[in-house]
Parts: sequence; C-alpha cells; structure tokens
Amino acid sequence: MIRRIRDYFTWQLFKHFIGIIIGSSVVSVSINTLIIPNEIADGGVTGIAILLHYLFNWPVSWAVLFLNLPLFFLGLRMVGRDFLVFSIVGVAVLSATLSLTAHLPALTHDTLLASISGGVLTGIGMGLIFRSRGSLGGTDILAVLLARTTSFSVGQILLGIDAIIFLCAALLFGPEVAMYAMIYMFIATRVVDLVQEGLSVSKSVLVVTSQPQRIAEEIIEKLERGVTLFQATGAFSGEAKQVVYCVINRSELSQIKEIVRNYDPQAFVAISEVPEVVGEGFSSWKGH
Repeated sequence: MIRRIRDYFTWQLFKHFIGIIIGSSVVSVSINTLIIPNEIADGGVTGIAILLHYLFNWPVSWAVLFLNLPLFFLGLRMVGRDFLVFSIVGVAVLSATLSLTAHLPALTHDTLLASISGGVLTGIGMGLIFRSRGSLGGTDILAVLLARTTSFSVGQILLGIDAIIFLCAALLFGPEVAMYAMIYMFIATRVVDLVQEGLSVSKSVLVVTSQPQRIAEEIIEKLERGVTLFQATGAFSGEAKQVVYCVINRSELSQIKEIVRNYDPQAFVAISEVPEVVGEGFSSWKGH
C-alpha cells in the first residue's frame, strides 16, 4: 500500500514536470518567434526582461533567471514551500527553453497578428504550467509578499506592476507598443482560463418550485442527470420552499426549461454558467 502511494506521487510529480517543460517550451517559442521580433511588451518579470533586451540587447533567458533570484530569496520564508519549489522549477525551465529557442526565425512581422498569435500560444503554455502546479515566479511572489504588508490584494498588485511595465514600454518605445501588449496579455489571460477550465461550459440550474419531486424525477428520467433537493425559506414571505438543483450541458437547457414549465409555470428558475464540472456524467479526475 505504501509503495503504491509512493509510486502514485512519483508519477504525479513526473507529469507535473513534463507539463511544466512543455508549457515553458510553448511560452518560449511564442516570445522568441512572435513577441521579441515584433517588439511587443509583456507583463511580469518576463516583461521586464524583454524591455531590458530591447534597451541593452541582454539575453532574455539570463535576465529572467537573474531577476527572479532576489525574489526567490525574499520568498523563502514568506510563501509556501510547494509554491516556491514549483516556481523555481518553472523559472529554471523557462530560462533554459528561452535560450534553446532564441535563434528560431520570426513567424510573422505583422505586429497585430503576432500579438494575437502570441497571446494564444503564451496562454496555452502558461495554462499547461499552471495545470501542472507550476509558476513563473517573479511578480507572483512579490505580489504575495506585498499583499501581506499592504491593504491591496494579490490581483491588484499584479495589475499595478503590469501597468507600470506597459507605461514604461509606452514612454520608451511609443504608445503602440503598450497597446499591442494589452491585446497580447488580454488574449493570453483568456486562453489560460480556457486551458485550465476546459472548453465545455456547463450550466447550473436552480429551481424554486411547488413540484420538486415531479420535476426531479422528470430530469432524472429524460436527461439522466443527478438532481439535488433541499429545503429553503423565503426571506420575505417566511414560507418554506423546495429547491431543485442540477448541472447540465448547454444542449440540455431547453429540455429542462420545458420540464419546469410543464409542471410549475410559476417556478423561479436561476441559470448560471459553470466553467468546469468534475464528476459522473462530466469530466473525470484523470485529467486534473
């Protein structure tokens, strides 16, 4: 039993490292073939390293590594050990792959196309890194440290740091550089979410009804979806309410509306998007 647990964690770690390597390689290809040739800015420590490359022709791979070293030192006692270890691995692999892909030719010299394509590639790479528990360290660590000593959240601090980097890029190289950078970062952020959450958006349906049992039975029979029933109380009326809750695919939404309408036209129905569902009838834990 102990051996099986040890083998499981060894396999999990191996998959994490493979994911970090693949993700870092994709990010590096994006930076070296699309971002740098078209002089587009980036956010975080990588963005600072790219600005230094534009100004002084410093290798981005070495700049990324050396800029992160003091941040790792600051984070030794302030952030979790696992986060720090995977951040170090992520930065080391990114630095290595940036060096290995530094001489690849530019894929395009159309700046707008490079911003869009670079955002997609970088988002895919970073999404793979995050799914593998990796991190590119840098400003993430700085944001965690500052959030503990200021009233700002980690997200606000990261946004502020990126805004300063883009402002510097605009002052040094013109406003268009910062504008293309914002397009690139927006697309990359959205793609990161897609990689982590998946493309299939499900719907959660909450129904407050006087016919919970009939609606639940119809959903189970026709849609073959699990249903949860629970009690609630109306805050205004003080009356006891019955609530039906289930998660479905988008294609099943019209069916569940019809079921509710047939049994209780006066029912209150709330429908919301669920980016990811893990469990029976949806995705499994194997891919997580």
